[in-house]
Amino acid sequence: MSLNTQSLDFKISGGHKLSGTIKTNTSKNGALGLLCATLLNQATTTLHGIPRIEEVYRLIEVLQSIGVEVKWTNDNTVVVKPPSKLKLSTMDLVAGGRIRSVLMLLGPLVHLVPHFKLPHAGGCKMGGRTISAHRFALELLGVKIVTKEDFYDVQSKKLKPADIVLYETSDTAAENVLMAAALIPGQTTIAFVPPNYQVQEVCFFLEALGVKIEGIGTTNLVVHGLKQINQTIEYTNSEDPIESMMFLATAITTHSQLTVTHCPIDFLKLELLKLKKMGLKYTQSKIYYSHNGRTKLVDLTVKPSKLKAPHDKIHALPYPGINSDNLPFFAPIATQASGTTMIHDWMWENRALYFTELNKLGAQVTLADPHRVFITGPTKLRGAQVVCPPALRPAMIILIAMLAASGDSILRNVYSINRGYEEIAARLNSIGAKIMVE
Repeated sequence: MSLNTQSLDFKISGGHKLSGTIKTNTSKNGALGLLCATLLNQATTTLHGIPRIEEVYRLIEVLQSIGVEVKWTNDNTVVVKPPSKLKLSTMDLVAGGRIRSVLMLLGPLVHLVPHFKLPHAGGCKMGGRTISAHRFALELLGVKIVTKEDFYDVQSKKLKPADIVLYETSDTAAENVLMAAALIPGQTTIAFVPPNYQVQEVCFFLEALGVKIEGIGTTNLVVHGLKQINQTIEYTNSEDPIESMMFLATAITTHSQLTVTHCPIDFLKLELLKLKKMGLKYTQSKIYYSHNGRTKLVDLTVKPSKLKAPHDKIHALPYPGINSDNLPFFAPIATQASGTTMIHDWMWENRALYFTELNKLGAQVTLADPHRVFITGPTKLRGAQVVCPPALRPAMIILIAMLAASGDSILRNVYSINRGYEEIAARLNSIGAKIMVE
């Protein structure tokens, strides 16, 4: 689990059809929020469904470095027990500086340490990412955050409930405020909450710990905070809609028939509608439920389809819009659609730039500005050698395009992909891909 700086490469033999069935894993973003939220509980928390991915490893390294006992007990289960006193002075700043999720320690830590420093968040390199939504909301609860050159200086005065309007519809900010409010006795209201899957996951976990939350699944939450939480508990993380979308996009781009099971349908409905209007043929099973009894799942089977570009742009919005993490998957799909597709990635300053890397594989991607690309198809993709972008989803769409491309490709330095996908080469190979890890 130590931080691995050795470069791993994928060698891909492309142009092969995929087939069979693949199961959606539990979610990366859900796991990260749950791990941070365990700090609120004085007793032992057992979390099932935690993916073994680099982002999780880094967060666990940070937790262990400050004295939290975290042990893997089987493939995807961790047991977490906070100490009686945290040691913030020994925090692993290298691991913390490589992940965005380190920010979600703000909410729990304000209850445990009156004054601490937190490293600036790392993660995907896609332009500036403000913490204003976190800071403005936590300030209303009694937290003071000052941004220094290399860290955030955080002091918590007497914490108190508040009526909060989120400065922007940020998933991580919403999770931070939820975790902070959970241990402030009284009623805290939070408006403009994105009811995205990872936010709901934290709500479900807090409810299991005894925190009453009204409005889950809506943009307005009411949190009835507790004085303390001391409850031995087991909880299971639910499935990842972004991984479901990744497998669907891989099948569509390679013109394959594939069944993807355990897809969280509430967080894929709009993506599927857009694809249906582009000509995608697919079938959907009856709804069943995840282990938490609340997340709705379906099995989706996509079939080779003749696609056409949509007349209007494809863009992300806070949930229930197209998920910003799902938006990039429309890029390789668009290379196989007749006509020109415009993708508008307004949320991130630089991510659309990475979409042009598909041109190295024969795609026709034109960059209009740092946020918009025009993709003309259908195009015959061909193998090439590409270095992974330092961002998870853009790296993954290059891998998808390589699977569809004729000939051999090499994808260099796949750490970005390993941040978010567990054993992805082996899993893709199980449905017909030909990927060698070098």
